[in-house]
Amino acid sequence: MPNIFRAVIFDLGGTLMYEREASQPVNAQGDEALTLYLREQGLELNLSTFPLEFRKRLDKYFKQRQKDLFETTYSFVLRDVLSSKGYDDISDEIVRNALDRLFAVTQKNWVLEDDALSTLKKLEENGYRMGLISNAGDDKDVQQLIQKFRISRFFDFALTSAACSYRKPHPRIFEMALSNWYFLPSEAVMVGDNLTADIKGAKDAGLFGVWLKRRAGSQKVGQAEIQPDASLSTLSELSSVLDRLQVQ
Repeated sequence: MPNIFRAVIFDLGGTLMYEREASQPVNAQGDEALTLYLREQGLELNLSTFPLEFRKRLDKYFKQRQKDLFETTYSFVLRDVLSSKGYDDISDEIVRNALDRLFAVTQKNWVLEDDALSTLKKLEENGYRMGLISNAGDDKDVQQLIQKFRISRFFDFALTSAACSYRKPHPRIFEMALSNWYFLPSEAVMVGDNLTADIKGAKDAGLFGVWLKRRAGSQKVGQAEIQPDASLSTLSELSSVLDRLQVQ
């Protein structure tokens, strides 16, 4: 019996968009902007050391989220660091505004892939429903990025781990994505650059996994046994690959 695909779910970073420059110096600029804003609000934070403390705490929690697949948000981490400095009662507004200063810097480093828009238009013309799942520590950041790139209109949903607490490859995030439609897992395809998060996660949840190799880099030891249902070098290949998978 041939496959019948009705929906395509995309990853975001490394799939539909990429970073123009190395992330570390850009993150450092964003952390400094966040710290400057908090100092303007009257918090006595060392401009030289606080950005480093914040990023170190992020790295610590982000290592843990890779193990348990539960999202640690930027908001949680920032509040945790500020609490260690004696600031336990910072308003939600100040925390949000501080993070907005950070993401105003990092968002400028993200670039939409040249073939992303044409691929989304082609799939729309072919009648596919589309969604997005992103492992991300801040939901607003992701929503702003897809608005910035003017691709939000293609998606029935843009689900982030920050919004639902689960990270790919946890099966729950794929189940929550599919709940937006009345489709079986076998009627949906996941497209992403990460063999574990995107491909293994999708296949374990019953979806087809299409691996985009362009930004994948070197995959870690232990991922060699993960076999995607199809591989792409560019997004522009996706439509024809889906056609081939449909008749298998």
